[in-house]
Amino acid sequence: MGVEDKVRIDKWLWAVRIFKSRTLSNNAVKSGKVKVGEKTVKPSFLLTVDQTLHVRKNGFLLTFLVKDIIKKRVSATLAAPCYEDLTPDSEKNKYKDWYIGKASAEMRGKGEGRPTKRERREIDDYKDETYFEFDFDEDDLD
Repeated sequence: MGVEDKVRIDKWLWAVRIFKSRTLSNNAVKSGKVKVGEKTVKPSFLLTVDQTLHVRKNGFLLTFLVKDIIKKRVSATLAAPCYEDLTPDSEKNKYKDWYIGKASAEMRGKGEGRPTKRERREIDDYKDETYFEFDFDEDDLD
């Protein structure tokens, strides 16, 4: 295997558009959010074809299989064949499953303006009653 068959892992993650910038890619690798197989690596790790990457990004654990080595950032359509996404569907749908049944965003009628101090207190009291229906005893925390 020659040098042209390898590329720095931070550079490859940026080139295939997994991270928006090279700095973000480098910082993710430095902070241990990227693993090759089960091994945490440094940004200078030389990546080769057929290696499996585990990337923790935005609360997701993404898994990729390296199919091709590229050194320069390319469009998303050209980057797609360079890796195979092995991320399980359960991980991809994690937030969708969590969000089902949640209330919609709070809205205030047009022209009503900001809540007054009294209205704000009433809203806070209502939320406390709704969201915190039970109290914890200090004994329960141990």
